[in-house]
Amino acid sequence: MKSLLLTALGLVILKPAMAQDSTETKNPLTISGYAEAYYNYDFNLPLNNTVPGFLYNFNRAGEVNLNLGFIKANYSTDRVRGNLALATGTYMNANYAAEPGVLKNVFEANVGVKISKSANLWIDAGIMPSHIGFESAIGKDNWAMTRSLVAENTPYFESGVKLGFTTKDEKLYLSAMYLNGWQRIQRVDGNTTPAFGTQITYKPAANVTLNYSTFAGNDKPDSVRLMRYHHNLYGVFQLTEKFGLTTGFDYGTEQKAKGSNAYNKWFVPVLIARYSPSSKVNIAARVEYFQDKNGVIIATGTEHGFRTFGVSANIDYAVFPGVLWRVEARNLRSEDAIFLERNGSGAEDLNNKDNFFLTTSLSIAF
Repeated sequence: MKSLLLTALGLVILKPAMAQDSTETKNPLTISGYAEAYYNYDFNLPLNNTVPGFLYNFNRAGEVNLNLGFIKANYSTDRVRGNLALATGTYMNANYAAEPGVLKNVFEANVGVKISKSANLWIDAGIMPSHIGFESAIGKDNWAMTRSLVAENTPYFESGVKLGFTTKDEKLYLSAMYLNGWQRIQRVDGNTTPAFGTQITYKPAANVTLNYSTFAGNDKPDSVRLMRYHHNLYGVFQLTEKFGLTTGFDYGTEQKAKGSNAYNKWFVPVLIARYSPSSKVNIAARVEYFQDKNGVIIATGTEHGFRTFGVSANIDYAVFPGVLWRVEARNLRSEDAIFLERNGSGAEDLNNKDNFFLTTSLSIAF
C-alpha cells in the first residue's frame, strides 16, 4: 500500500513538469483529489461509537474523522482513457471490508478503449463506479449530505467489463456489463457464476435525466446459489433554476433457496427536493422508505424485518471554490425495535424504533 501511495504522490509532484506549452496538445493526464472530514452525533449513544451496520458513510459516532479521502490520476485521449484512485477513510473501512489486502484502498482503477472511429462506443474494464443509483460515495456530488438507505445498500462500486454507447446528441446512453458480483472487486470464494448489469440513461432535455439500471447474478458460493435480480429507476428534474426534484424506486428479488421458484422481495422509494437560494447555498430534504421483510439486504431477525422510514434535511454552504460545509439532521424509524440504545446503566439494549443523527462535514475538492 505504501508503494502505491508513493506512486500517486509522485504523480502529483511530477504534474507541473509534465505540463505542456499552451501551443501544444492538451496534456491527457490530470490529477485530482477529494477529502471529507466529519462529526456525527448519534443520539442513541452506541457503546462502540459506530452507527447501525447498514450505514457505510459517516459511520463513526461521537468523534471527528475522515469519511473519504482520495487522490486520482485520470488519463484521457480520443481513443484511450484510464483512472486510478487510491483512497482511505471510514467509508473505505466499512464498505471494502470484504476485499483482501491492498484492494481495500482501491477506489477506482480502470482502463477504456474506444472501439469505433465513427460512434461513441467504448469498452471499459477494471474497478468502476456502480451503474446503480443516483448517489455516489463522493459527498459533494449528492444533494443530501448522508446517503439514502438504498444507496447505502446497493453497490457503490463494481468490477468487470462494460460496453457503453452514447448517441451523438448525448441524450441517450446504453451500457451492458459483465461483473464479478454485487459490489465485489474479488469474486466470492466458491462462486463460478458471473453477474450482469445493464443501464439506460435518457436526457430528453437539459434539465431532465431518466435512468433504468438492472443487476442479475448470484453473490454466494455455488453450493448455496441464490439468483438476485435488482431494478433501479430514477429521475432527476431541475424544475426551475433554484428548485429540483430527484425521485427513485428500487425493486429486488432473490431466490429463497437454490433452484427455487419462490423469491424474497424488497422495494425502496425515495424522494429528494433541493432549493438553491443562492450560488453558495443549497437546502435539501429527503423522504425514504425501505422494506425488506425477509432480511435479504438488511437482516434484523425481527418479526417484520427491515421496514424503515427515513427523513432528513440538510443545508450546504460553499465556503470557497471547492470547499463545502454541510449540516444535516436525520431520523430513521422502524416498525420493529431494531436500533441499539444505551440504557440508564450504561449498557446497550435493542429497544428503540428510532435513531436520530446530527452530522456535519467539511470537504475539499481539487
